Amino acid sequence: MNPFKNIPLNRIIAENNLFIIVRDIYPVSPGHTLIISKRDTTDYFSLNNDEKKQLINAIDIAKKKIEIEYNPDGYNIGMNCGETAGQTVMHFHCHVIPRYIGDMVNPRGGIRHCIKGKGYY
Repeated sequence: MNPFKNIPLNRIIAENNLFIIVRDIYPVSPGHTLIISKRDTTDYFSLNNDEKKQLINAIDIAKKKIEIEYNPDGYNIGMNCGETAGQTVMHFHCHVIPRYIGDMVNPRGGIRHCIKGKGYY
């Protein structure tokens, strides 16, 4: 089942011609936002060149929308590509995750923490 197939219009906070932007319903931090492709495609590597170019614009839009309501101190931007990488919804989506001072004791290493023990170097 693809939970992105029938997103209610009132959940969409912004869009461009290729992506919709919504708040994550299971946020890891306040303002956690998803950028979802309008075209049925699996992951970043299946996006076409126009989608890859427009994704940059969508990330900027998502950041601006987050900053209207929240005051983050940083961001993680991530895409899970494939089941082994943790992708559970097989439809392209990009996470824009606001980060806040103090949300972790030591955030050093950021996304490197996806593999246990590899975040600290």
